[in-house]
Amino acid sequence: MKQHLKYALELAIVPVVAAVVFIEDVLLHYLGLAMARLAKWPPVAWLEGWLRRLPPWAALLAFVAPSAVVLPVKLSAVWFALHHHYGLSVASVVVGKMLATALVARLYRVLHPTLATMPWFVRAETWLFAWRDRLYAFVRAIPAWRRAVALMHRVRAWLRQLVSGTAPR
Repeated sequence: MKQHLKYALELAIVPVVAAVVFIEDVLLHYLGLAMARLAKWPPVAWLEGWLRRLPPWAALLAFVAPSAVVLPVKLSAVWFALHHHYGLSVASVVVGKMLATALVARLYRVLHPTLATMPWFVRAETWLFAWRDRLYAFVRAIPAWRRAVALMHRVRAWLRQLVSGTAPR
């Protein structure tokens, strides 16, 4: 019975985890590029310079602040759902998550040197990234994941050929 339960849980959980890993990889890559371009804008560059000069406690507050900023977005999602606007509810959660992910990733990049001066932060970061890396390794070892990645590489190569005009007709 235990084996059947384990198999059922894998069938239910593995696709969800794989989707999260894929979306996070894609989101972090493209949102990181977008945020790096935004950081070249003089007001944002000035703000990032100011953030880099913060003391550790203030840097920590700046790092967790996006959680409070996203709260109204989450509340709007609840409001939409209560009024039977489920599409808007899901859209607000997705957009809010994307914006929060982009902002936190950029803040992490900007504030990391200051945050790394706190030993407890370094221990927590090490533990979190080790856990994440084990989860990613598990997902990437799944045969379906490997097939999906191979398919994506073939599609990208085909699109490159199509755009460059060297694709067979």
